[in-house]
Amino acid sequence: MIELLDEVQLEEIRDDFPVLQQKVHGKPLVYFDNAATSQKPRIVIDAMNDYYQRYNANVHRGIHALAERATREYELAREKIARFINAPSQESVIFTRGTTEAINLVAYSWAQTNLKNGDEILLTFMEHHSNTVPWYQVCERTGAVIKRIELNPDGTLRLDDLDKLITERTKLVAVTQQSNVLGTINPVRLIADAAHKKGAVVLVDGAQSVPHMPVDVQALGCDFFVFSGHKMCGPTASGILYGRRAILEAMPPFMGGGEMIKEVWFDHVKYNDLPYKFEAGTPNIAEAIGLGVAVDYLTRIGMEKIRQHEKEITQYALDCLKDFPEITVYGPYDVEKRGGLVTFTLGDVHPHDIATFADQDGIAIRAGHHCAMPLHKKLGLAATARASFYLYNTRDEVDTFIAMLHKAKKFFGACPTGRAMGY
Repeated sequence: MIELLDEVQLEEIRDDFPVLQQKVHGKPLVYFDNAATSQKPRIVIDAMNDYYQRYNANVHRGIHALAERATREYELAREKIARFINAPSQESVIFTRGTTEAINLVAYSWAQTNLKNGDEILLTFMEHHSNTVPWYQVCERTGAVIKRIELNPDGTLRLDDLDKLITERTKLVAVTQQSNVLGTINPVRLIADAAHKKGAVVLVDGAQSVPHMPVDVQALGCDFFVFSGHKMCGPTASGILYGRRAILEAMPPFMGGGEMIKEVWFDHVKYNDLPYKFEAGTPNIAEAIGLGVAVDYLTRIGMEKIRQHEKEITQYALDCLKDFPEITVYGPYDVEKRGGLVTFTLGDVHPHDIATFADQDGIAIRAGHHCAMPLHKKLGLAATARASFYLYNTRDEVDTFIAMLHKAKKFFGACPTGRAMGY
């Protein structure tokens, strides 16, 4: 049994995050917008400042002391991240500016090279726009078409006909490991195995999973795996593309310029080895180092412990929300099948009004379509409100959130919609 974070540990963790030690509109900050971006511990901030103050230099190119240290710390971060997701080698771990850039890299470099008219890309209805729009663009350029896996009423994927959905024409299956709206945790290995039987390549969007649970890319069986640093206590403009080495070796570079070349002649160029073939120009050095330190921080606490803590917080929130007949929660109710977030509507009250009302109590939540418009259209909704949790959130903060909802219900005169818990 995984031990939960106790009150002392949780208080120590909260002390690590300077932004949490403030008031908003005179109220203690309750930060429940972690699915959008997480807060940063002081150790990550200090590591980035240390780079700029003590050894700011470009990587891989200089032989002076500062450049050598910068290169060493940059590559050490790559090693840490490779271990964190159990990548088979650090050469298969490519630094990007985030999930969006990583998916676009695959779309431009792999998909546009390998897809042709009539080929199929299989998505789900719960994908973030970053795992949707690049594939629309690929289809426009290649003539490929998009198909989607349907949803069950509880917000899980309908996989009964997966073998029929994945055909000989299916060249790519792109799926999120965890929905940023429904919280649904998808059975990636099952999907990957079915795809590989038909010769399809599998890309997994791990933006919402890597920060919150242990991830093993080899166990998942995926060909590409992408995630962002800013959602896992790391800096903005940091992210990772993991890819199977044989596939990465066969792909052309995403961008041209310095670092991604080995030799340049008058009439041709020889590309660099992995991973540098896909890291053109001066990289985000401080951000990569900061991400490596964030990985250290999360590893020290323990990803299993973080996952258990979020399950406990999420279950508590879901249980409290049962007392609101006016509230509809979207996604599976079972916390074993969902991540640490709760997306909901409060009767006919607009989610933006709920978020504004919450802000006056110092509570940061998200409202809108959460970059998942196809899912909201599927649900018949223009927008939802979302409270998303992380390792530094507490049951007391959930109580503050629930008290705010009681006040909002009274203030707006919310009426029940007749929807049931879940879909």
